[in-house]
Amino acid sequence: MEVKFEEVKRLLPQKFPFIMVDKIVELEKGKRAVGIKNISGNEIHFLGHFPHMAVFPGALILEGIAQTAILLFCKTFEGELPALNDPDVLFFFGAVSARFLKVVVPGDQLRMEVVIEKAYSTGGMIKGVASVDGQVVAKGEMTFGMKRRSEMAGL
Repeated sequence: MEVKFEEVKRLLPQKFPFIMVDKIVELEKGKRAVGIKNISGNEIHFLGHFPHMAVFPGALILEGIAQTAILLFCKTFEGELPALNDPDVLFFFGAVSARFLKVVVPGDQLRMEVVIEKAYSTGGMIKGVASVDGQVVAKGEMTFGMKRRSEMAGL
């Protein structure tokens, strides 16, 4: 199953300039997904990271993995989740362990593969691997959950 950019934009709670997935090229509901991010030298983060040598921030690679996971969960639990663009819905990423192995630069195509380790309708645990041209550039594990702002004290 493929998810094109217009649907990615509709499903993700993040908006420009923070969408880190251009499309989903593989998706097995409840199991795994592969997201693609084409890295362009025109992206806003390269103004400060780093001005002398454009390096795609590691935190944004993790964000791309997380967004790929969100899209996988959206498609897996289609019809069961609240609208993710609802301002009352918040996402929490808990434990994150990550390793960065190579730099990502403009012209690279980032391939982010996410595998569900544990899933339930309000969150889960995933493993993710990001690669460029078949070489692993980052990998990590994440736990996340979703909650309504109205269910939380003080927000």
